[in-house]
Amino acid sequence: MMKTVIAMVLAAGVVGVGAQDRDLLVRFEGGIGVIPVTGGAGPVNPDGTFPNVKLNIVRGVSPGAPWRIADLRAEIFTDGRIQVRGRGLLLASGNGIGTNANQSVHATLICEASAPFLERTTTITGVPLAPNGDFRIDDTLSVPATECASPVLLIRNTGGVWFAAGIPDLRN
Repeated sequence: MMKTVIAMVLAAGVVGVGAQDRDLLVRFEGGIGVIPVTGGAGPVNPDGTFPNVKLNIVRGVSPGAPWRIADLRAEIFTDGRIQVRGRGLLLASGNGIGTNANQSVHATLICEASAPFLERTTTITGVPLAPNGDFRIDDTLSVPATECASPVLLIRNTGGVWFAAGIPDLRN
């Protein structure tokens, strides 16, 4: 009897994992911190600004100041569930370098390769960064996606600028 119960529990666990994988929309392994400027040319203005700076806008979302991230892992499911684990999201410039700058974050998934872009954002928009920049998001997206041909995952602050991006795991 005990062997039968153990076999049934093990079989249910295997089926459960398989069902969860089938519901997986996209996975991200690793992250990239924001570099806010992609290029610039020309002389410096008298006020210290550059006249021809090109901001690193990703699918319509503006960048924040330079940030770095040590690691990012995320899974997004077809029912809209999202799980994100970030490590070491810290400011990479200015007087607050190496700190979390008292920021709170949320995640946005964009599946469209060209405009118009639909921002599928976590419903919780203020997960505080730990002092070392670690964070965890277990939430749902505002709009679930059943397919995502060109996935971009952005980690954003409550002001809406992006700090980090996930690297899609395309091995599946």
